[in-house]
Amino acid sequence: MRKLFLIAAIVFTVLALIFSVLPMDTLAFLPIGLAILFSLLLLTKSEDRQKRLPKILLFTGVLCSAFVLGKTLLIKDEVAKDKQFEEQKIENNKEAKKELEEIEGLE
Repeated sequence: MRKLFLIAAIVFTVLALIFSVLPMDTLAFLPIGLAILFSLLLLTKSEDRQKRLPKILLFTGVLCSAFVLGKTLLIKDEVAKDKQFEEQKIENNKEAKKELEEIEGLE
């Protein structure tokens, strides 16, 4: 049973690290929560001399959780308006209207 918890804790900790770096926002909490859960289960099933790896995995899960929470709360996603693009779009519309008027005038 300990080996199963060890494998699951390692897999979910790696997934937690990957998801916390990628822009997944709160979706990253799913593997983080599972990594913490399996690390705690592994910690309870381990003997005193075997508790080093579960503690490292647990610490990594908590660190990922803090990182994702900080990234979610502190970084604001803002969409800036591109004035140059808007002006260019208006100019293109005016040019297209002029071309259509010229085409209509030729017929």
